[in-house]
Amino acid sequence: MSIAFDLNSIWFLLVGVLFTGYAVLDGFDLGVGSLHLLARGDRERRTLLNAIGPVWDGNEVWLVTGGGALFAAFPVVYATVFSGFYLALMYLLFALIFRAVAIEFRSKQPMGWWRGFWDWSFSISSIVSALLLGVALGNIAWGIPLTPDHEYYGGLLGMLHPYPLMLGVTTVALFTMHGAIFVVLKTEGELHERAKGWVRNAIIFFVLCYVTITMATLLYVPNMTREIQAQPVLFAVPLLGLLAIANIPREMYHGRDGRAFVSSCVSMIALMALFGIGMYPTLVLSTPDPANSLTIYNAASSPGTLATMLVIAAIGMPMVIAYTTAVYWLFRGKVEIDASGY
Repeated sequence: MSIAFDLNSIWFLLVGVLFTGYAVLDGFDLGVGSLHLLARGDRERRTLLNAIGPVWDGNEVWLVTGGGALFAAFPVVYATVFSGFYLALMYLLFALIFRAVAIEFRSKQPMGWWRGFWDWSFSISSIVSALLLGVALGNIAWGIPLTPDHEYYGGLLGMLHPYPLMLGVTTVALFTMHGAIFVVLKTEGELHERAKGWVRNAIIFFVLCYVTITMATLLYVPNMTREIQAQPVLFAVPLLGLLAIANIPREMYHGRDGRAFVSSCVSMIALMALFGIGMYPTLVLSTPDPANSLTIYNAASSPGTLATMLVIAAIGMPMVIAYTTAVYWLFRGKVEIDASGY
């Protein structure tokens, strides 16, 4: 199906933009958390926390806004996914909450055992959050069994088959790479130099995962490639992603940390765009009967609701973008540790 430009498609794009914003922004937060235990000593770990400290909670606004947009535009999808994936979503929510608590509580007491406990909590909850997000995307792409009334009656174990798990590990690798580049961008001295090694290893880990998941997708999830096959011009999207990934080590070698981080952001945007192109116009694929799938048409709100919400989005999204831009501009530069930090 060729891409149309009706209200339903516009909302598909808007929801995708919001979730992509979350992946790019909170992705490096989760990546920093995944690397947290590699830092040496209390000062380095405080440095990592202070690198994301001013922005991590604002980054999660994109996830909340994306969920709200999904509820407003495609309420049937919201109902099906949030009820069918209830346990998985509760685990994700628990991991995100525990991560936030770890950030806030970690430096409240000076004892080593106290800080050690929250260090492990922060790192494990970050990895689990990234893994669960990838597993969710993997199930959406692979397809889940839906009844004609769009209900999913499977269990949590049914979601943990190889393809979603591979995509989950790939997501952890991607966020780890993104987070390592952010650490290089925000630090200096010994930590800065060692973080460059983290970037190198994370890129290798991600490329291996990316090649594996790409082969698995081509072999076992052909529905994700049909749109690109039908419209070869869309091949520019995965090509852009590959070029952005390849540019990261080049920019790191020349000491252009900011450009490396921009390349990482572009690669994540391209990967999310590739996922959206592969899914369009489907929102939740039903297997083995695709007729039960949820699409942007049979799962959408009324045209009047979509039009009204579009006006609200046109007012609200610039505010979110302006807030995000202002925060990042205000806290630009290298991290400095003082008594008021984490």
